[in-house]
Order: sequence, then C-alpha cells, then structure tokens
Amino acid sequence: MINPLDLTGRTIVVTGASAGIGRSTATLLGGLGARVVLVGRNVERLNETARLLEGTPHRIAPFDLTRLDEIPQWLAGLADEVGPFSGLAHCAGIASLVPLRVLGIGHLDEVMRTDFYSAVVLTKEFSRKRLHAANSSIVLVASVAGMLAAPARSAYSASKGALIAFARSAAVELAKSGIRVNCVAPSYVRTDMYEKTANGLTPEQLTALVNATQPLGLGTPLDVAHAIAYLIADTGRWITGSVLAVDGGYASQ
Repeated sequence: MINPLDLTGRTIVVTGASAGIGRSTATLLGGLGARVVLVGRNVERLNETARLLEGTPHRIAPFDLTRLDEIPQWLAGLADEVGPFSGLAHCAGIASLVPLRVLGIGHLDEVMRTDFYSAVVLTKEFSRKRLHAANSSIVLVASVAGMLAAPARSAYSASKGALIAFARSAAVELAKSGIRVNCVAPSYVRTDMYEKTANGLTPEQLTALVNATQPLGLGTPLDVAHAIAYLIADTGRWITGSVLAVDGGYASQ
C-alpha cells in the first residue's frame, strides 16, 4: 500500500518536543519513519518523548532557543552529526495573557524572542546549503491569535502575526532553494499552555468559552501534529507560504 505520508530516511528537527504539540508531532513523525531530532530545554522530558518514539534511533538535542546567537553553531553541529535535515517542525513557544495596560517591554521581548525571533534564526540557518536536504520543508506553529483579535493577547498575537508574515516572505525567497515554508495555526488545544491560559476560569467557564468559539470543540496535540506531518511529507510538496488553520472552526466564527 502506498503511504503518501511516508518519511522513511528523512531527518526532521522538532522543537518544543518535551510536551504538547511538539511531543505529539515527534511521536507521529517517528511512526511515519522519520529520524527525529528532539529539541527542548528539559532533558528528562525529552527522554520521556524519546521513549514514545518508534523506529530509527532518534536524537535528543537539549537547547534553549532563546540563546539566539548560539543557534547557528548549534544547528550546524547537529547537521554534522546526523546529516542534512529534510524538515523542521518549530513547535516551541510560550503563552502570554497580559492586558495591554500592564504589558511591559521585558515581557514583550521574552514573547517575541521565544515565539518569533527563534523561528527566524532557525529558518535562516536551516536554509544554508549543507544543512538541508533537497525538497525540504519547514513548518512553523503559529496561532489563530495571529489572525484574529482577542483581549489580553496583544504580545502573543503580535508574535504569531509576525511569524505568519515572515513565513510567507521566507517561502517565496527559499522556494528556489527547494525549501517550503508553511504555518499551522491552532486555536484552543489541550496542552500545558492551554491549562495555563485556563487559570482563573472555572471548568464551566472554560467549557463555555471553547463551545462558543470552536464548533468542533477542544482540539488535541495530535490534531495539530497531523497537519504538520501533512505539510512536511510529500503530501505538501506543492504547498508553500500557506497558513493552515487547525482550529475546530474558530476562524470561521
């Protein structure tokens, strides 16, 4: 049987692989035959993810992506060890729920550095000739918050909106290098980040919020991972510069 999602023989870097969408993505890609490079700050949690993976021996690569100046040397070193990358799924990020009236520059910088600047540097370095394989793919995890307004989300929305705009421009620029660049834009998904966002709301209030905004209800990390796999595999070979909303219908409201 032909499997258009088959990733056998390909090496994929997954950031944020210690939990949530990153962990589900790494697990799914491993099951599809990829050799997965697991990136995150928490070694213990990366090891937990590694134990869930099937197939080819995978690689744990602990790293703090907010150390932007160190990314070039670190990523090049990884490529020297495991060979050129066929894909990058950038799932790492932090949430922000801070009203504009109390938003500080320090917090804004932290959000932008983690959610946006790291993606820019990773994409730039991935595009170097010796680091990527032919017909490779980058998928950046954005958010519907980058396309639609929400209160107390100015910093987070700005970072994800910037990510979407960057991906579109990078897609055009890198097409001649054989690199596709796309975004997935989730809404409320049951992750640690979602639980933090839910702080201060009763279970009833939270359920009401999700039901009012997402016709298909609360998503799971695997729902987003499936979309990432689709864009990384040959199923996405004619897709670049796109934003795939994986949001249970949120953006249609």
